[in-house]
Amino acid sequence: MSPRVIRAALIVAALAAYPMVFTGSAAHNIGILALTFGIAATGWNLLGGYAGQVSFGHALYFGTGAYTTALLVRDGWSPWLSIAVSLPLAALIAAVVGYPCFRLRHHYYSIATIAVAEIVFILVTNLPGLGQASGWELPVVEPSLANLQFSLLDKRPYYYVALGFFGLAAVAVWLFLGGRAGSYVRAIRDDQAAAAAVGINVRRYKLAAAALSGAITALAGGFYVMYVLFVDPPSGLGLDLSVSFTLMAVLGGVGRFWGPLLGAWVLVFVQDATRQEFSGSGRSVDLLLYGALIVLVSVTEPGGLLAIGRRARAAVARWLTRARRPARDKTGAMP
Repeated sequence: MSPRVIRAALIVAALAAYPMVFTGSAAHNIGILALTFGIAATGWNLLGGYAGQVSFGHALYFGTGAYTTALLVRDGWSPWLSIAVSLPLAALIAAVVGYPCFRLRHHYYSIATIAVAEIVFILVTNLPGLGQASGWELPVVEPSLANLQFSLLDKRPYYYVALGFFGLAAVAVWLFLGGRAGSYVRAIRDDQAAAAAVGINVRRYKLAAAALSGAITALAGGFYVMYVLFVDPPSGLGLDLSVSFTLMAVLGGVGRFWGPLLGAWVLVFVQDATRQEFSGSGRSVDLLLYGALIVLVSVTEPGGLLAIGRRARAAVARWLTRARRPARDKTGAMP
């Protein structure tokens, strides 16, 4: 069995055991939010990390999932079907946004994604049919898996649904990266001109990455609105969401499979801890800590926390090797 498979199995086992080891409602809430935003950050990482297209507009796709799910559930649809409908819609929107924006390169593309997301934010804030600035509340119904609502006294069902959705997103990304499209988007990221010169259809594969990235991010948005039973423009389409998804991927490791999930766990934990410790001022403190973490990681290891962990593991292995060598030498020198 390959080391990657073993590592993935250990991570899945740890995630599955988390709510049984940490039994408090607050710990479950941290896990649910970490998995939810980990899904969104994984979607961002596909486009921003593997394809090299740094977007600051992914809140648009998160909001597409949240608002589509909320709209359909309010009209009596199954929440599962509502989330499913939001995925191709978000993929289509991502492709429509990407088609003109991919003509731009580097920071010009990033600025364009901010502009598009902010235009949608303003439109939704002012459209009566979408709740305007006050947003929408979803009806509370009988707790059941079919209704995707559970008792607030035990949040473990929400956690395992979020874990299942993360697994779905992870498999989708793994299949994409393991195929021809994955090789092509990496080539485009490394050298777009060279990729085009050898016959790769640059725009097509950028659009494919954008569509899947948008759908995965919408999956997070659809589940999130079913968890909190509320959506408004700031919580579903705010620029700070886009920035958070980017920070999670950067902190954990851009272009690394498990990096966004690790970054999401760290940032959600920091956010929860600071808001409990500093109460009303916690929002400012957690942003300060976010910035400090990003600066620290960028200075020490641009590859993120995963790269720092690998360096630390290699350093420990070298130290153990050196520690064993004198012992062997002494043993060999004995008469």
